[in-house]
Amino acid sequence: MATRLNPYLSFRDNARQAMDFYHAAFGGELSRSTFADLHASDDPAEGEKIMHSMLETPNGLTLMCADTPNGMAYNPGDNISVSLSGDDEAELCGYWDKLTEGATIAEPLEKAPWGDTFGMFTDKFGINWLVNIAGQPQQ
Repeated sequence: MATRLNPYLSFRDNARQAMDFYHAAFGGELSRSTFADLHASDDPAEGEKIMHSMLETPNGLTLMCADTPNGMAYNPGDNISVSLSGDDEAELCGYWDKLTEGATIAEPLEKAPWGDTFGMFTDKFGINWLVNIAGQPQQ
């Protein structure tokens, strides 16, 4: 899989509805996982929240989103990140190393509950970034 750069939107409890709306507008293939699906929260109230959703269209558009966990601040206007994702570990780690110079690390680049390597940071210019390196498929 080639490395891709795309917007990542954050919502407060309406990511499912937002992605359904974007799916109706753009078409394509929509996938989503809840916090319960990925065992990502001990809070039962978060079970049906969207942990990750991705819309991919036949003409190459990619849009990702998630619901913000209850314990995290949600500030409309600050709810957009840039996502770098793919399976080329060396390439993505190289981007991470360069982009995190002077950055504030929110989540270190390490193994995530869904099996990939994942990290989050805010660069020295105030831009939020997500980096996801695809793990090996489960056998």
